[in-house]
Amino acid sequence: MQVSSLNEVKIYSLSCGKSLPEWLSDRKKRALQKKDVDVRRRIELIQDFEMPTVCTTIKVSKDGQYILATGTYKPRVRCYDTYQLSLKFERCLDSEVVTFETLSDDYSKIVFLHNDRYIEFHSQSGFYYKTRIPKFGRDFSYHYPSCDLYFVGASSEVYRLNLEQGRFLNPLQTDAAENNVCDVNSVHGLFAAGTIEGRVECWDPRTRGRVGLLDCALSSVTADSEINSLPTISALKFNGALTMAVGTSTGQGKIFTSLEPEHDINDVCLYPNSGMLLTANETPKMGIYYIPVLGPAPRWCSFLDNLTEELEENPESTVYDDYKFVTKKDLENLGLTHLIGSPFLRAYMHGFFMDIRLYHRVKLMVNPFAFEEYRKDKIRQKIEETRAQRVQLKKLPKVNKELALKLIEEEEEKQRSTWKKKVKSLPNILTDDRFKVMFENPDFQVDEESEEFRLLNPLVSKISEKRKKKLRLLEQQEPHEKEEEEEPEGKPSDAESSESSDDDKDWVAEVRRQRRLLQQEEKVKRQERLREDRQTVLKPQFYEIKAGEEFRSFRDSATKQKLMNKTLEDRLKLEAKNGTLSVSDTTVGSKQLTFTLKKSEQQKQQQEAVKLHRQERKTLRRSAGHLTSRPRRGRPCH
Repeated sequence: MQVSSLNEVKIYSLSCGKSLPEWLSDRKKRALQKKDVDVRRRIELIQDFEMPTVCTTIKVSKDGQYILATGTYKPRVRCYDTYQLSLKFERCLDSEVVTFETLSDDYSKIVFLHNDRYIEFHSQSGFYYKTRIPKFGRDFSYHYPSCDLYFVGASSEVYRLNLEQGRFLNPLQTDAAENNVCDVNSVHGLFAAGTIEGRVECWDPRTRGRVGLLDCALSSVTADSEINSLPTISALKFNGALTMAVGTSTGQGKIFTSLEPEHDINDVCLYPNSGMLLTANETPKMGIYYIPVLGPAPRWCSFLDNLTEELEENPESTVYDDYKFVTKKDLENLGLTHLIGSPFLRAYMHGFFMDIRLYHRVKLMVNPFAFEEYRKDKIRQKIEETRAQRVQLKKLPKVNKELALKLIEEEEEKQRSTWKKKVKSLPNILTDDRFKVMFENPDFQVDEESEEFRLLNPLVSKISEKRKKKLRLLEQQEPHEKEEEEEPEGKPSDAESSESSDDDKDWVAEVRRQRRLLQQEEKVKRQERLREDRQTVLKPQFYEIKAGEEFRSFRDSATKQKLMNKTLEDRLKLEAKNGTLSVSDTTVGSKQLTFTLKKSEQQKQQQEAVKLHRQERKTLRRSAGHLTSRPRRGRPCH
């Protein structure tokens, strides 16, 4: 795995190394891995992650499971499954692909824009439909609310294809001669197009009118910029509702880091929510880069985090450690401007790379005393590093004074110990900024009276005593060489086991003693609460009854008390006498119990109202029937 660093940003190249031909047998591949060190050390995240000749575009599906790439020759698209780390399918196309987009979360709906003005639609099973746009296209975006595809290219018009109606709509007329890129905001649906004049035009798809114009070419060029042509918009991407990133053809903007592979880059894709970059290059092999500063590794290759952490603990020489990056101003100060264009200088971004040995020789000739100044600076840095490792607290903090004093004593004992050379040094908590709040904020004060601390403190103290005892034994045994190899520890194993068992017994006894003390304290607290409850005198409270209501709580409670004093047989007889309960024998010899629930006053009133309503309806029906039964009186009809 190759590691490069620029602006203190480490980039891990996961696709470097030799690639083995597909026609080699597994036996020959294993033989090459045993012989060749480069083949053995290479990392192959995804099997056969390459194209026959050239890769043109690469994208990741919205669910993050599939990686799709197009290339030549012949024109084709390949889909890789990250869950299986292998190729899922491959489809050949009629012409080369300019760009493509997945309309679904997976690979079931894909749209391809070809270099011969054709637009090709693919479903999960394969080819679905093909149509053509009037001008050569360069980029397109999909507007989900209206199901419209917006195409930009070698024309001032933005073509719209509605997938719901299946026809082209009226295009959007821009002020630019040609448009390079476009994008649709996923939050509010704003459409933006980047032009060759260095402008960004924003359109509202609802009104089909332009709502904004941003001139990026004039704002990006400053007095210090060195450009040969007008900056054109080459990249455009929305981030959220209010943020948009714009890239120019001249590379205007602040540089975070950069990649410089051996071959030209055709397309770059960032894996969602991670620090992994996928590149399509002018070579069969597709590039995979991991930048931990941008984010964590994807879930399907999470082991990369552990791998990079191990590499950071054991740093090795990076790609550019043997070269020195110098600017044009540095070359003028060194008098090396005549080397520009020669093999001694390699142009890179806004400067050059030169051999570090040549740089030191020239620097020594220009300033003979530079090495002495460098040596003094290094000695000063070493002294400051040793001072920083010491405990520099002159007084104890306000919070957790006991813990701070304990840590200071342990650090002093570690420094006095002769065994510290073989023990790995760990950072001190007192000098670590991550734990600074623990000694400043009163909320982090250790409560020594709490139950957790009193039960855990014997264990912690016993472990620290064991650690100190073991350290002293190692110090005593180090200068002496033992002749007997049967007992290398210097004493019988039975004695050691008996001593450890005694320590365990002492610790268990201490924990039990603390638990008994906690139980006694809890018992005393309960007694005090009971004593306080007895001493408190309850005062009578009076409540006012609303007008029109009857207070029957005492009478009902007295009746219920009498019923509860009676036996079950007497209560059943009383309920049967009142008509709310009936007990009878069944044909199979068992008892059948039937009872009716007591109704409240409100339910009784509702039932009476229902009965009264039914009686009125019956009366009306009788009177209506009596009227219809009478003979009609009048003149006969002629």
